[in-house]
Order: sequence, then C-alpha cells, then structure tokens
Amino acid sequence: MSVFTTVTKEQLSIWLQSYCIGELIDLQGISSGIENTNYLVTTSHRKYILTLFEKLSSSDLPYYLNLMVYLSDHNIPCPVPIADLKNNLFGNLNNKPASLVTYLPGSQIEDPTPEQCANVGKLLANMHLSTLSFKEKMSNMRGPEWRETVAPTLIPLLPYEEAKFLQKELDFQSLHQFEGLPQGVIHADLFRDNVLFNNNNISGVIDFYFACNDVLLYDLAIVTNDWCINKDKQINKDNLLALLHAYHHIRPLITDELKMWPVMLRTAALRFWISRLYDYYLPRGGEIIHAKDPNHFKQILQEHLLAQDRLSEIWI
Repeated sequence: MSVFTTVTKEQLSIWLQSYCIGELIDLQGISSGIENTNYLVTTSHRKYILTLFEKLSSSDLPYYLNLMVYLSDHNIPCPVPIADLKNNLFGNLNNKPASLVTYLPGSQIEDPTPEQCANVGKLLANMHLSTLSFKEKMSNMRGPEWRETVAPTLIPLLPYEEAKFLQKELDFQSLHQFEGLPQGVIHADLFRDNVLFNNNNISGVIDFYFACNDVLLYDLAIVTNDWCINKDKQINKDNLLALLHAYHHIRPLITDELKMWPVMLRTAALRFWISRLYDYYLPRGGEIIHAKDPNHFKQILQEHLLAQDRLSEIWI
C-alpha cells in the first residue's frame, strides 16, 4: 500500500461530495504494501481507507468489492465498501479507479503464536466455505500464466546462479497441475500484515485485491509461508500444526491435498519470490515506496527444497 498517486485534501474534499460520510478532517498516506495507493481518511463521521488502484481496471473492481460485501454479510471481519450517493462502490479520482472502505481497528502480529495461527486457520477455512455460494469469478492474475510471462524478463537481470535456480524451479513447477484439488475463492495474500488482531482475537482481514478463484490448498500454503516460518526460513512446526488442525476442523483436508502439499509450498514461495524480484528490478515511481526483500522468499523456497521429503510429515 504505497503512495504512487498523490491526492491533496482539496481534491479529496471535492470527490467526497458524492458521499454521505461527513466532512474531511485528515488525510494520511499509507506506506506499507506495494500494489495500490492507500490513504487513511478521517471525516466527521469516522475513519476510512481510500484506495486508488494503480493496476486494476474498473472492470475488475466489482469482483473484489462485491466479495468484501459478501464476506462481511457472512460474518467475516473485513472492510465494508462504502457506496456513494448513486450507490456506486467505486469512482474515479485523479484518473484512477478509487474506492472507500471502512477502517478496521487492530494490530498486526510480528511473531505469531500457535494460538494466533489457529485463529488464522479458522478464519481461512470459514472464508473458503462461506464463499462457495459466491457467484462471481476471477482468474488468478498471479498464477502460472503470469509466472511464465514475467520470469523470462527477470532471468537476464539476475546473477547467474540465481537465474539458474529460478529456471530450475520453473521447470519443476511446469510438471505439476492442481486442477483436481478443491477450489473456490481464495484471499491469495493473507500475510501477517493483512490480518489485524485485538489481543489474540482477529479483529479484521484486509487487502482482498489479489483474491481470485483457485486451489484452496494454495491459499493455505501462502499463509504457511508467512505465519509458520522461523527466522532461519524453516517451518515452525508448532505454528503449522496449529494452523492445519484449526483449518481441518472446519474444512477437512483430503489425501490428494497432502500428496501435493510439499509442491504447493514451493509454488506459493515461488509466486512471491518472482513478484518481489519484479518490484526490485523493475520498480514503479511513487511518492512513498515500500519495497520488500525478494531474497526472503528465495530462501524459503531453498529451505523447502532441502526439507522436501519431510514437509508432508507435518500434517493433520
């Protein structure tokens, strides 16, 4: 959530005339994240998050915004998009699609405990089950097709050994398909900075703009690679078991998912390694930029390779 597009208080005050949310009091840019421009907006009514979408088109936005409305209606603690006076969930601000959602209180977790990981597992399973009746569809814009398109632009920019490692992993991934596994709506970015806690209880889940329809196990692998990784980039067994058991209690995992689990952990690590490489070597300009270290996920991927034969032993 960097600031790529600057919005002044004067510009926002005019834009907010099409909403019934009170008078603008304050506007602050949010530096974390890497995809969209975000501001914390305070009005005489309450606080909101303003998002200007730097990559997503207006035709894509209804899926994400309607999904948040749907999840909120199904007791998932996520931001609620605010409709304007014409009942539109987004508009245009400084030549970018823009939306307002409710601000959720809470704190991000730096070093999650097994109890907190269990709560995330419950949340994820409930999201997966509750969205089975969500009718809208969105393909994964960071899926295999994206990976195969972006990676060739990065390989010439990398040191030789790193490029060789990336190509080898791409070749490995090309041998595996996941179509037979359970699918549905996934968050696809449920990192620690996208879950808010009040003590050990989840008070909010945010940033649904990578959500899509894909393999549910992939979502669980993404969560594992952030919530259940030690500082040495190895799996935290206690955290992972808590996550898996809590998830399985609500959405039972099947044998075919266990078979693909070690591969899926690598798939999820590769996705974020590639996206961080892209942001590092081919950055966009912005007023406030928050870039993330691509080596983090390369090292996680390397550890998964070393532990390949043992990864399926930590299971429900």
